[in-house]
Amino acid sequence: MADKKAGRRTILGEASGEIEEKKSRFIAALKHVETEAEAEAFLALQKKTYYDARHHCSAFIVSSSGQEILRSNDDGEPSGSAGRPILSVLEGENLHDTIAVVTRYFGGTLLGTGGLVRAYTDAARAVLEQAELVNMSQRERFALSFGYGFTGKADYLIQACGCVRMEA
Repeated sequence: MADKKAGRRTILGEASGEIEEKKSRFIAALKHVETEAEAEAFLALQKKTYYDARHHCSAFIVSSSGQEILRSNDDGEPSGSAGRPILSVLEGENLHDTIAVVTRYFGGTLLGTGGLVRAYTDAARAVLEQAELVNMSQRERFALSFGYGFTGKADYLIQACGCVRMEA
């Protein structure tokens, strides 16, 4: 069985993209998040930005806390026609600590369940084309205590082992 953590990726910052399907606009936004609260805050921001849109469908995968959390939301679209396809795109790219929100402005033509699945999938893929994807690495956080006189040597050793020093 393959290591589930191998090949995990995320995005740097944010990205956006847009597609049109039968006069409906699908605006997709992607963001790196590290907690469920950050994901929910980004979704709220998208809803506020596009307050007059009919649907704000979303999916996210957060795994920074050590436990993987996957969520998707159809936001009024037929069940399984929006959030799940977006989540499938994230999973297919092995993205973690990432949220995708696809905002839909209804164009007057019903797309049907199959059409919605295709449109939300295409919108999620379109935003991925605009995103900068990076590989994730396993990190552990730990604290070191030492006298001031050892700061230079400690910094050297931290860098030599490929670690990153973070200020308290």
